[in-house]
This record gives sequence, C-alpha cells and structure tokens, in this order.
Amino acid sequence: MLATASGRREFDGGWLLERKLDGIRALARRDASGVRLYSRTGKPLGERYPELVAALAAQPVPEFTVDGEIVALAGGATSFARLQQRMQLRDPRAAVAAGVEVTYFLFDLLHLLGHDTTGLPLTDRKALLRESVVYGDRLRFTEHRRADGPVPLAEACAQGWEGLIAKRADSRYRPGRAADWLKLKCETGQELVVGGWTDPAGSRVGFGALLLGYHEGGLLRYAGKVGTGFDTRTLLALRSALDGLARPDSPFGEPVPERRPHWVTPHLVVQVGFTEWTRDGRLRQPRYLGLRTDRPAGEVVRE
Repeated sequence: MLATASGRREFDGGWLLERKLDGIRALARRDASGVRLYSRTGKPLGERYPELVAALAAQPVPEFTVDGEIVALAGGATSFARLQQRMQLRDPRAAVAAGVEVTYFLFDLLHLLGHDTTGLPLTDRKALLRESVVYGDRLRFTEHRRADGPVPLAEACAQGWEGLIAKRADSRYRPGRAADWLKLKCETGQELVVGGWTDPAGSRVGFGALLLGYHEGGLLRYAGKVGTGFDTRTLLALRSALDGLARPDSPFGEPVPERRPHWVTPHLVVQVGFTEWTRDGRLRQPRYLGLRTDRPAGEVVRE
C-alpha cells in the first residue's frame, strides 16, 4: 500500500500520524521455510541485510508478514546518503563491521499465524504488530499519534525528519497508491526516471548530468537535468549502468534542449531534491540524493 503526496495540513481524530522514513520500503515474510526479505519490486534483500534476517528469524512468533522501511540512522535522523553507502558495499559483513548499520522500522502487519490481517482496520493491525514482535536495535515499531487538528509538520522538520505520513485509522490494507495514506514532506523532492545523460566536462568523470522525466498521459515528460550531488564513485557506477541501457533514440515524449545527449531506456529511478517546479515544468536547483532500486520506473509520476 502506497501513500499519495498531499499538501493537506489539518486532520481530525480519524487519522493517525507517523514519521515519514527516508529509506527502502521492504516486506518481510517468516514461515516454516525461513525468512524472506524483499523490496516493493520483489527484489530479494536478505543477502544485503543479513542482520535484519537474523532479527526476524529470532522472533518467538513463527509465522507473520510485515511491512516497513529499512533505514540508516545518523544522529537520530534517517540518512538516505548513508544507506546508499551501505548499498554500494559488495560485502554486507564489511558494512556492519564499518558501522554502516541499518534498522527495519515496522509499521504494518499483513499476515499473522495463518490469518490474513489486511482486512482489519489499521489501528487493529498496528496493535497486533506491537504485541507480536520483540523489538530491539535492528527492529523498531513505528510509533504513531492521533491527529487532532493542524499537523505538527514544522516540528517534525525541525527534528530532521523527512516528513509525516497521515493514515486513516480505520483503513484496510489495499495494495497500490491510495488516498487513505498521505505523505506530507518537509522538503520538495521525489523519484524521477533517468532517460539520458550528458558528457562530462573538465576533470569530471562518468557523465555531466542526468536527464530526468516522469510518466504522464502515456509519455515520459522531461523534467530537467541534475548534475550535482555525485561523488566520483557514484559517477562511475551510474555511468556503467547507463552504458548498459543505451538506446539510439530519445525516450522522452517532447524535445530535450541539450546538445549531443546520450539516451537510455528509462529503467533507472533516482531520488532528487529540489526547491520547486518552474512554470514550464522543470526542476529548480535539483540535486541527486540516491538511486532507488525499490521503485518501479513505470510508476513514477509528478507528485
């Protein structure tokens, strides 16, 4: 179940507020065959996060399916940049040894001891989730509070949070994006699809900028380019991925004002922060935040 971006700033007591976490969405299933941890796109994550698999396998309840977010904490705040460091390391054991640890924040329960819980109200699912899991350093319960008027978004932002998630207290769990879950962001930013790149200039390696877009009306709309926020390692890694997706023609449904661009099949999804959308539908002051391997490119729209 996915949240919809919203500018709403006031809710009644029929809504719950949770901390918006900046990490990788993940589902976990434990049964007699063991623990399976996987991303929204179905990509197995167990080998990359063995400490989370161990924590789930150690639970006293033998069978459950949970939904949550894998994050890397830095000073109490979630850091997607730190999580990217973990994702780039080939050996997860080296990441743990280096102190790049992760935490799995659980916020929903889909299945418990042979019973499908998705039809229960959110408040009941969260109560069962709190009671059924033993929490610690690797597994944490995502706390919530009842909404009671204006949303304390400024307070959340001041604490370094990504934002808030508002959820209807009586909502059932329905796969897909819905208005029963709303995301309220502290900073403008979203996922975008890479449709091409430009040549590097000067001493820069890899590429100059990524050409970005989003899906609308069956077309990939051009949203602008991002050329900041990359270190050398990221530039080279992304360039390798881009070369593997090369195509001769533009994937965008409109002209792209770039000289000698290089086109790619739009499979890569990146997280981009920016100040605002311009009147002509371009990103203002964009910066690269990370690669989103948990987001299907076909689902990326302008929020």
